[in-house]
Amino acid sequence: MKFFRILPLTMFAMAAGSLSAGELTIATVNNGHMIEMQKLTGNFEEANPGITVNWVTLEEGVLRQRVTTDITTKGGQFDVMTIGMYEAPIWGSRGWLEELTFDASYDVDDILPAMRGGLSSDGKLYAAPFYGESSMIMYRKDLVEAAGMSMPDNPTWGHIQDVAAAITNKDEGVYGVCLRGKPGWGDNMAFITTMANSFGARWFDENWMPQLDSAAWHHTIDFYINLLNNYGPPGSSGNSFNEILALFNEGKCGMWIDATIAASFISDPGQSKVADQVAFAQSPVAVTNRGANWLWAWALAVPAGTKQADDAKKFIEWATSKEYIELVAATNGWGSVPTGTRQSTYDNANFQNAAVFADAELKAILSANPSNSTQDPTPYTGVQFAAIPEFQAIGIAVGQQMSAALAGDISVQEALANAQEAADREMSKAGYY
Repeated sequence: MKFFRILPLTMFAMAAGSLSAGELTIATVNNGHMIEMQKLTGNFEEANPGITVNWVTLEEGVLRQRVTTDITTKGGQFDVMTIGMYEAPIWGSRGWLEELTFDASYDVDDILPAMRGGLSSDGKLYAAPFYGESSMIMYRKDLVEAAGMSMPDNPTWGHIQDVAAAITNKDEGVYGVCLRGKPGWGDNMAFITTMANSFGARWFDENWMPQLDSAAWHHTIDFYINLLNNYGPPGSSGNSFNEILALFNEGKCGMWIDATIAASFISDPGQSKVADQVAFAQSPVAVTNRGANWLWAWALAVPAGTKQADDAKKFIEWATSKEYIELVAATNGWGSVPTGTRQSTYDNANFQNAAVFADAELKAILSANPSNSTQDPTPYTGVQFAAIPEFQAIGIAVGQQMSAALAGDISVQEALANAQEAADREMSKAGYY
Protein backbone atom coordinates (compact mmCIF):
# COMPACT_ATOMS: atom_id res chain seq x y z
CA MET A 1 0.00 0.00 0.00
CA LYS A 2 1.25 3.47 -0.83
CA PHE A 3 1.60 5.98 1.96
CA PHE A 4 -0.22 9.31 1.64
CA ARG A 5 1.54 12.51 2.56
CA ILE A 6 0.29 15.28 4.81
CA LEU A 7 1.95 18.53 3.86
CA PRO A 8 3.18 20.79 6.69
CA LEU A 9 1.16 24.00 6.78
CA THR A 10 4.25 26.10 6.14
CA MET A 11 4.96 24.18 2.94
CA PHE A 12 1.59 23.47 1.36
CA ALA A 13 1.33 26.63 -0.74
CA MET A 14 4.77 26.15 -2.24
CA ALA A 15 4.30 22.41 -2.71
CA ALA A 16 0.86 22.76 -4.27
CA GLY A 17 2.22 25.04 -6.92
CA SER A 18 4.92 22.55 -7.90
CA LEU A 19 2.88 19.36 -8.11
CA SER A 20 3.16 17.42 -11.32
CA ALA A 21 0.38 15.78 -13.29
CA GLY A 22 -1.23 12.99 -11.31
CA GLU A 23 -0.66 14.60 -7.91
CA LEU A 24 -3.71 15.84 -6.05
CA THR A 25 -3.68 18.26 -3.14
CA ILE A 26 -6.77 17.90 -1.00
CA ALA A 27 -7.82 20.32 1.74
CA THR A 28 -9.95 18.80 4.46
CA VAL A 29 -11.09 19.22 8.04
CA ASN A 30 -9.53 17.36 10.96
CA ASN A 31 -12.65 15.37 11.84
CA GLY A 32 -12.55 11.64 12.51
CA HIS A 33 -14.12 10.50 9.25
CA MET A 34 -11.71 12.59 7.20
CA ILE A 35 -8.74 11.19 9.12
CA GLU A 36 -10.00 7.69 8.28
CA MET A 37 -10.34 8.67 4.61
CA GLN A 38 -6.68 9.60 4.62
CA LYS A 39 -5.74 6.22 6.08
CA LEU A 40 -7.64 4.46 3.29
CA THR A 41 -6.26 6.60 0.48
CA GLY A 42 -3.80 3.88 -0.49
CA ASN A 43 -6.74 1.85 -1.79
CA PHE A 44 -7.57 4.67 -4.23
CA GLU A 45 -3.96 5.06 -5.30
CA GLU A 46 -3.58 1.33 -5.94
CA ALA A 47 -6.72 1.36 -8.10
CA ASN A 48 -5.53 4.47 -9.96
CA PRO A 49 -1.82 4.09 -10.78
CA GLY A 50 -0.13 7.39 -11.43
CA ILE A 51 -2.31 9.42 -9.03
CA THR A 52 -0.77 10.44 -5.72
CA VAL A 53 -2.75 12.17 -3.01
CA ASN A 54 -1.33 14.86 -0.71
CA TRP A 55 -3.36 16.12 2.24
CA VAL A 56 -3.68 19.50 3.91
CA THR A 57 -5.61 18.80 7.12
CA LEU A 58 -6.90 21.84 9.01
CA GLU A 59 -9.02 22.77 12.00
CA GLU A 60 -12.56 23.65 10.90
CA GLY A 61 -12.35 27.43 11.15
CA VAL A 62 -8.92 27.55 9.51
CA LEU A 63 -10.09 25.28 6.68
CA ARG A 64 -12.96 27.63 5.89
CA GLN A 65 -10.63 30.63 5.77
CA ARG A 66 -8.04 28.90 3.60
CA VAL A 67 -10.39 27.46 0.99
CA THR A 68 -12.41 30.68 0.81
CA THR A 69 -9.27 32.71 0.22
CA ASP A 70 -8.02 30.24 -2.37
CA ILE A 71 -11.29 30.08 -4.34
CA THR A 72 -11.89 33.84 -4.34
CA THR A 73 -8.30 34.72 -5.33
CA LYS A 74 -7.97 31.82 -7.80
CA GLY A 75 -4.94 30.74 -5.81
CA GLY A 76 -4.94 27.22 -7.25
CA GLN A 77 -3.49 25.61 -4.12
CA PHE A 78 -6.03 22.77 -3.97
CA ASP A 79 -7.42 20.26 -6.45
CA VAL A 80 -10.14 19.04 -4.09
CA MET A 81 -11.73 21.14 -1.35
CA THR A 82 -13.83 20.07 1.60
CA ILE A 83 -16.73 22.53 1.73
CA GLY A 84 -20.34 22.50 2.87
CA MET A 85 -23.90 23.42 2.06
CA TYR A 86 -23.22 27.11 2.54
CA GLU A 87 -20.42 27.39 0.00
CA ALA A 88 -21.41 24.83 -2.66
CA PRO A 89 -24.47 26.53 -4.22
CA ILE A 90 -23.03 30.06 -3.94
CA TRP A 91 -19.63 29.16 -5.39
CA GLY A 92 -21.16 26.85 -7.99
CA SER A 93 -23.53 29.53 -9.29
CA ARG A 94 -20.56 31.91 -9.64
CA GLY A 95 -18.63 29.44 -11.78
CA TRP A 96 -15.99 28.82 -9.12
CA LEU A 97 -16.59 25.05 -8.94
CA GLU A 98 -16.65 22.26 -11.52
CA GLU A 99 -20.02 20.59 -12.00
CA LEU A 100 -19.91 16.97 -10.82
CA THR A 101 -21.33 14.24 -13.02
CA PHE A 102 -20.79 10.55 -12.40
CA ASP A 103 -21.34 7.20 -14.09
CA ALA A 104 -24.67 5.46 -13.53
CA SER A 105 -22.97 2.98 -11.19
CA TYR A 106 -22.37 5.83 -8.73
CA ASP A 107 -26.16 6.02 -8.21
CA VAL A 108 -26.57 9.73 -7.53
CA ASP A 109 -30.28 9.15 -6.83
CA ASP A 110 -29.27 7.16 -3.74
CA ILE A 111 -27.97 10.36 -2.14
CA LEU A 112 -30.56 11.72 0.29
CA PRO A 113 -32.55 14.50 -1.44
CA ALA A 114 -31.81 17.02 1.31
CA MET A 115 -28.08 16.50 0.81
CA ARG A 116 -28.20 16.52 -2.97
CA GLY A 117 -30.36 19.66 -3.03
CA GLY A 118 -28.21 21.53 -0.53
CA LEU A 119 -25.08 20.97 -2.62
CA SER A 120 -26.64 21.98 -5.94
CA SER A 121 -27.54 25.15 -7.80
CA ASP A 122 -29.98 25.26 -10.72
CA GLY A 123 -30.14 21.48 -10.68
CA LYS A 124 -26.36 21.04 -11.04
CA LEU A 125 -24.38 19.17 -8.37
CA TYR A 126 -21.26 21.09 -7.35
CA ALA A 127 -20.10 19.02 -4.37
CA ALA A 128 -20.59 15.39 -3.37
CA PRO A 129 -21.39 14.65 0.27
CA PHE A 130 -18.75 12.72 2.18
CA TYR A 131 -20.90 12.70 5.27
CA GLY A 132 -24.11 14.50 6.14
CA GLU A 133 -25.59 15.55 9.43
CA SER A 134 -28.28 17.26 11.36
CA SER A 135 -28.09 17.96 15.09
CA MET A 136 -29.64 16.11 18.02
CA ILE A 137 -29.35 15.47 21.75
CA MET A 138 -26.79 12.87 22.83
CA TYR A 139 -27.00 12.06 26.51
CA ARG A 140 -25.94 9.71 29.30
CA LYS A 141 -29.00 7.62 30.07
CA ASP A 142 -27.34 6.29 33.24
CA LEU A 143 -27.00 9.79 34.70
CA VAL A 144 -30.50 10.82 33.67
CA GLU A 145 -32.07 7.70 35.19
CA ALA A 146 -30.00 7.96 38.38
CA ALA A 147 -31.27 11.52 38.84
CA GLY A 148 -34.87 10.36 38.50
CA MET A 149 -35.29 12.30 35.27
CA SER A 150 -36.51 11.34 31.81
CA MET A 151 -35.72 12.47 28.27
CA PRO A 152 -38.66 12.79 25.86
CA ASP A 153 -37.93 12.67 22.15
CA ASN A 154 -38.64 16.41 21.66
CA PRO A 155 -37.86 18.09 25.00
CA THR A 156 -38.15 21.78 25.67
CA TRP A 157 -35.12 23.86 26.51
CA GLY A 158 -36.59 24.29 29.97
CA HIS A 159 -36.52 20.51 30.42
CA ILE A 160 -32.90 20.41 29.22
CA GLN A 161 -32.04 22.96 31.89
CA ASP A 162 -33.79 20.87 34.56
CA VAL A 163 -31.96 17.72 33.50
CA ALA A 164 -28.63 19.56 33.37
CA ALA A 165 -29.16 20.79 36.92
CA ALA A 166 -30.04 17.29 38.12
CA ILE A 167 -27.07 15.48 36.58
CA THR A 168 -24.28 18.02 37.10
CA ASN A 169 -21.71 16.81 39.61
CA LYS A 170 -18.78 19.19 39.51
CA ASP A 171 -17.02 17.40 42.38
CA GLU A 172 -16.83 14.34 40.13
CA GLY A 173 -15.96 16.42 37.05
CA VAL A 174 -19.28 15.68 35.35
CA TYR A 175 -21.07 18.61 33.68
CA GLY A 176 -24.75 18.53 32.83
CA VAL A 177 -24.48 19.97 29.34
CA CYS A 178 -21.72 20.70 26.83
CA LEU A 179 -22.36 23.13 23.97
CA ARG A 180 -20.21 24.90 21.40
CA GLY A 181 -18.70 28.23 22.42
CA LYS A 182 -15.71 28.63 20.10
CA PRO A 183 -16.28 31.60 17.77
CA GLY A 184 -17.07 31.03 14.11
CA TRP A 185 -20.05 31.05 11.77
CA GLY A 186 -19.81 27.26 11.56
CA ASP A 187 -18.72 26.78 15.16
CA ASN A 188 -20.66 28.46 17.96
CA MET A 189 -23.07 30.19 15.58
CA ALA A 190 -24.18 26.92 13.96
CA PHE A 191 -25.47 25.77 17.32
CA ILE A 192 -26.64 29.16 18.60
CA THR A 193 -28.64 29.84 15.43
CA THR A 194 -30.67 26.63 15.83
CA MET A 195 -31.32 27.56 19.43
CA ALA A 196 -32.31 31.09 18.41
CA ASN A 197 -34.64 29.72 15.71
CA SER A 198 -36.50 27.69 18.32
CA PHE A 199 -36.76 30.76 20.57
CA GLY A 200 -38.50 32.60 17.71
CA ALA A 201 -35.52 34.61 16.48
CA ARG A 202 -34.26 35.20 12.94
CA TRP A 203 -31.16 36.74 11.39
CA PHE A 204 -32.98 39.18 9.07
CA ASP A 205 -36.51 40.42 8.57
CA GLU A 206 -38.23 40.38 5.19
CA ASN A 207 -36.45 43.60 4.19
CA TRP A 208 -33.00 42.16 5.07
CA MET A 209 -32.72 44.26 8.21
CA PRO A 210 -30.64 42.45 10.87
CA GLN A 211 -32.64 41.37 13.91
CA LEU A 212 -29.85 40.61 16.39
CA ASP A 213 -31.03 43.22 18.89
CA SER A 214 -34.49 41.64 19.14
CA ALA A 215 -36.06 40.30 22.34
CA ALA A 216 -35.90 36.74 20.97
CA TRP A 217 -32.12 36.96 20.46
CA HIS A 218 -31.65 38.43 23.95
CA HIS A 219 -33.71 35.60 25.45
CA THR A 220 -31.70 33.03 23.53
CA ILE A 221 -28.26 34.30 24.50
CA ASP A 222 -29.22 34.89 28.14
CA PHE A 223 -30.49 31.31 28.36
CA TYR A 224 -27.47 29.87 26.54
CA ILE A 225 -24.92 31.65 28.74
CA ASN A 226 -26.71 30.90 32.00
CA LEU A 227 -27.02 27.23 31.01
CA LEU A 228 -23.30 26.87 30.32
CA ASN A 229 -22.16 29.01 33.24
CA ASN A 230 -24.21 26.93 35.67
CA TYR A 231 -23.94 23.43 34.21
CA GLY A 232 -21.25 23.47 31.52
CA PRO A 233 -17.52 22.74 31.70
CA PRO A 234 -14.95 25.47 32.35
CA GLY A 235 -13.59 27.12 29.23
CA SER A 236 -16.71 26.58 27.16
CA SER A 237 -15.97 29.72 25.13
CA GLY A 238 -13.10 27.79 23.52
CA ASN A 239 -14.95 24.53 22.88
CA SER A 240 -16.19 23.29 19.51
CA PHE A 241 -16.91 19.81 18.13
CA ASN A 242 -13.57 18.09 18.73
CA GLU A 243 -13.05 19.54 22.21
CA ILE A 244 -16.51 18.46 23.37
CA LEU A 245 -16.17 15.06 21.71
CA ALA A 246 -13.08 14.42 23.85
CA LEU A 247 -14.92 15.55 27.00
CA PHE A 248 -17.93 13.35 26.25
CA ASN A 249 -15.84 10.29 25.53
CA GLU A 250 -14.09 10.76 28.87
CA GLY A 251 -17.45 10.79 30.67
CA LYS A 252 -17.35 14.51 31.45
CA CYS A 253 -20.59 15.54 29.68
CA GLY A 254 -24.09 14.47 30.66
CA MET A 255 -25.69 15.96 27.53
CA TRP A 256 -24.33 17.23 24.26
CA ILE A 257 -26.43 18.89 21.54
CA ASP A 258 -24.44 18.88 18.34
CA ALA A 259 -23.85 17.21 14.99
CA THR A 260 -25.46 13.78 14.57
CA ILE A 261 -22.17 12.52 13.13
CA ALA A 262 -20.77 12.52 16.67
CA ALA A 263 -23.03 9.58 17.52
CA SER A 264 -20.81 7.08 15.74
CA PHE A 265 -17.82 8.18 17.82
CA ILE A 266 -19.42 8.37 21.27
CA SER A 267 -21.15 4.99 20.83
CA ASP A 268 -17.89 3.29 19.81
CA PRO A 269 -16.39 1.45 22.81
CA GLY A 270 -12.98 1.80 21.18
CA GLN A 271 -13.20 5.57 21.57
CA SER A 272 -15.72 6.27 24.32
CA LYS A 273 -15.62 5.26 27.99
CA VAL A 274 -19.40 5.68 28.16
CA ALA A 275 -20.36 4.07 24.85
CA ASP A 276 -22.83 1.65 26.47
CA GLN A 277 -24.65 4.47 28.27
CA VAL A 278 -25.39 6.79 25.33
CA ALA A 279 -28.94 7.53 24.16
CA PHE A 280 -30.39 10.00 21.68
CA ALA A 281 -33.30 12.42 21.28
CA GLN A 282 -34.34 15.14 18.85
CA SER A 283 -33.13 18.70 19.36
CA PRO A 284 -34.78 20.84 22.06
CA VAL A 285 -37.49 23.38 21.25
CA ALA A 286 -38.74 26.57 22.86
CA VAL A 287 -41.60 28.49 21.23
CA THR A 288 -41.33 26.62 17.90
CA ASN A 289 -39.75 23.49 16.48
CA ARG A 290 -38.81 25.24 13.24
CA GLY A 291 -35.07 25.37 12.69
CA ALA A 292 -34.32 23.57 15.95
CA ASN A 293 -31.86 21.21 14.24
CA TRP A 294 -29.42 22.06 11.51
CA LEU A 295 -28.69 20.51 8.13
CA TRP A 296 -25.14 20.18 6.86
CA ALA A 297 -22.86 18.09 4.72
CA TRP A 298 -19.11 18.06 4.59
CA ALA A 299 -18.63 17.56 0.89
CA LEU A 300 -15.86 17.33 -1.70
CA ALA A 301 -15.66 19.79 -4.59
CA VAL A 302 -13.31 20.61 -7.46
CA PRO A 303 -12.33 24.27 -7.85
CA ALA A 304 -12.68 25.56 -11.40
CA GLY A 305 -9.37 25.99 -13.16
CA THR A 306 -7.45 23.15 -11.51
CA LYS A 307 -5.25 21.29 -13.98
CA GLN A 308 -6.10 18.03 -12.20
CA ALA A 309 -9.89 18.17 -12.65
CA ASP A 310 -10.33 14.69 -14.10
CA ASP A 311 -8.23 13.01 -11.41
CA ALA A 312 -9.90 15.12 -8.74
CA LYS A 313 -13.33 13.93 -9.88
CA LYS A 314 -12.11 10.34 -9.82
CA PHE A 315 -11.09 10.78 -6.20
CA ILE A 316 -14.42 12.34 -5.24
CA GLU A 317 -16.33 9.56 -6.98
CA TRP A 318 -14.31 7.00 -4.98
CA ALA A 319 -14.57 8.76 -1.61
CA THR A 320 -18.34 9.37 -1.77
CA SER A 321 -19.39 6.03 -3.29
CA LYS A 322 -21.29 3.09 -1.89
CA GLU A 323 -18.09 1.08 -2.31
CA TYR A 324 -16.17 3.47 -0.04
CA ILE A 325 -18.79 3.06 2.68
CA GLU A 326 -18.44 -0.71 2.33
CA LEU A 327 -14.64 -0.38 2.55
CA VAL A 328 -14.92 1.49 5.85
CA ALA A 329 -17.38 -1.13 7.11
CA ALA A 330 -15.00 -3.94 6.19
CA THR A 331 -12.12 -2.11 7.86
CA ASN A 332 -13.72 -0.71 11.01
CA GLY A 333 -17.27 -2.10 11.23
CA TRP A 334 -20.62 -0.77 10.10
CA GLY A 335 -20.98 1.42 13.16
CA SER A 336 -18.02 3.52 11.96
CA VAL A 337 -19.08 4.33 8.40
CA PRO A 338 -19.69 7.93 7.28
CA THR A 339 -23.41 8.51 7.48
CA GLY A 340 -26.07 11.01 6.46
CA THR A 341 -25.51 10.74 2.71
CA ARG A 342 -27.07 7.63 1.17
CA GLN A 343 -30.43 5.95 1.66
CA SER A 344 -28.78 2.58 1.01
CA THR A 345 -26.73 2.98 4.19
CA TYR A 346 -29.88 3.31 6.31
CA ASP A 347 -31.53 0.41 4.44
CA ASN A 348 -28.59 -1.86 5.24
CA ALA A 349 -29.43 -4.34 7.99
CA ASN A 350 -25.78 -4.52 9.07
CA PHE A 351 -25.71 -0.77 9.61
CA GLN A 352 -29.03 -0.79 11.48
CA ASN A 353 -27.73 -3.51 13.79
CA ALA A 354 -24.42 -1.77 14.45
CA ALA A 355 -25.56 1.87 14.69
CA VAL A 356 -27.77 2.48 17.73
CA PHE A 357 -28.17 6.06 16.54
CA ALA A 358 -29.36 5.30 12.99
CA ASP A 359 -33.07 6.02 13.41
CA ALA A 360 -32.56 9.20 15.47
CA GLU A 361 -29.99 10.53 13.02
CA LEU A 362 -32.13 9.94 9.94
CA LYS A 363 -35.19 11.43 11.65
CA ALA A 364 -33.24 14.60 12.43
CA ILE A 365 -31.89 14.91 8.88
CA LEU A 366 -35.29 14.42 7.30
CA SER A 367 -36.97 16.93 9.63
CA ALA A 368 -34.61 19.83 8.88
CA ASN A 369 -36.14 22.30 6.43
CA PRO A 370 -33.87 25.10 5.13
CA SER A 371 -36.84 26.78 3.42
CA ASN A 372 -38.93 27.09 6.59
CA SER A 373 -36.56 27.40 9.52
CA THR A 374 -37.93 30.35 11.50
CA GLN A 375 -41.17 31.26 13.23
CA ASP A 376 -41.48 34.56 11.35
CA PRO A 377 -40.92 34.83 7.58
CA THR A 378 -37.47 35.58 6.20
CA PRO A 379 -36.03 36.26 2.74
CA TYR A 380 -33.23 33.67 3.16
CA THR A 381 -32.88 29.91 3.11
CA GLY A 382 -30.73 27.91 5.48
CA VAL A 383 -31.21 26.56 8.98
CA GLN A 384 -28.01 27.38 10.87
CA PHE A 385 -26.90 30.00 8.35
CA ALA A 386 -28.39 32.45 5.87
CA ALA A 387 -27.44 31.40 2.35
CA ILE A 388 -26.07 34.74 1.17
CA PRO A 389 -22.41 35.57 0.41
CA GLU A 390 -22.26 38.17 3.19
CA PHE A 391 -23.20 35.72 5.92
CA GLN A 392 -19.72 34.31 6.39
CA ALA A 393 -18.28 37.66 7.49
CA ILE A 394 -21.37 38.45 9.56
CA GLY A 395 -21.39 35.04 11.23
CA ILE A 396 -17.72 35.30 12.15
CA ALA A 397 -18.20 38.75 13.68
CA VAL A 398 -21.29 37.72 15.62
CA GLY A 399 -19.64 34.49 16.79
CA GLN A 400 -16.79 36.49 18.29
CA GLN A 401 -19.25 38.64 20.23
CA MET A 402 -21.17 35.62 21.55
CA SER A 403 -17.97 33.88 22.64
CA ALA A 404 -16.81 37.03 24.43
CA ALA A 405 -20.14 37.25 26.25
CA LEU A 406 -19.88 33.59 27.26
CA ALA A 407 -16.37 34.20 28.59
CA GLY A 408 -17.71 37.12 30.65
CA ASP A 409 -15.67 39.73 28.83
CA ILE A 410 -18.75 41.73 27.79
CA SER A 411 -22.44 41.71 28.65
CA VAL A 412 -25.09 40.03 26.55
CA GLN A 413 -26.55 43.44 25.77
CA GLU A 414 -23.17 44.73 24.56
CA ALA A 415 -22.54 41.58 22.51
CA LEU A 416 -25.85 41.79 20.70
CA ALA A 417 -25.54 45.53 20.12
CA ASN A 418 -22.10 44.98 18.60
CA ALA A 419 -23.43 42.07 16.55
CA GLN A 420 -26.30 44.16 15.24
CA GLU A 421 -23.93 46.94 14.25
CA ALA A 422 -21.59 44.54 12.44
CA ALA A 423 -24.44 42.88 10.56
CA ASP A 424 -25.98 46.22 9.61
CA ARG A 425 -22.64 47.47 8.32
CA GLU A 426 -22.10 44.40 6.11
CA MET A 427 -25.64 44.40 4.71
CA SER A 428 -25.60 48.12 4.00
CA LYS A 429 -22.22 47.88 2.31
CA ALA A 430 -23.49 45.03 0.14
CA GLY A 431 -26.45 47.14 -1.00
CA TYR A 432 -29.33 45.24 0.57
CA TYR A 433 -30.83 48.56 1.69
